[in-house]
Amino acid sequence: MHLETMNKFEFLLGNWNLEYRIPRSTFGEAGTDSGTGSFRRALNDKYVFFDYSTKAGSGAHAIFAWDDKVKVYRFWWFENSGNFSTATCNFIDDETLAMNWHDSLLVQTFSKDGSDRVILRMQNPTARGGYELVLEVILTRKE
Repeated sequence: MHLETMNKFEFLLGNWNLEYRIPRSTFGEAGTDSGTGSFRRALNDKYVFFDYSTKAGSGAHAIFAWDDKVKVYRFWWFENSGNFSTATCNFIDDETLAMNWHDSLLVQTFSKDGSDRVILRMQNPTARGGYELVLEVILTRKE
């Protein structure tokens, strides 16, 4: 069952150029950055690892895994700053992975936007009932 569940990550696998767009939000001022990242299968296809680094110097290692007991994907995030976090995630459809962070109200999606492009959006709920975009990353597949 692990291989079948981890196959859903297929649209994310590979090496990517990353373009960060950070709008002004309750979390801070607007900004931009760029970097590179990769998603790869690991340990007999039971996990997907995500690694990235940016020109500004941030970087992280993340692990996706299927939890067969509760039928949900688990996510662990480790930054080079020493911060770490966890999330629970699931696929809304074959081209959209939705994540809920455990230590905040942030929600994040990875959405396929063509054969060689994925858009990551992180949003925070607002008092008005909607969501405020706090981060957008355009992933473009490296050749």
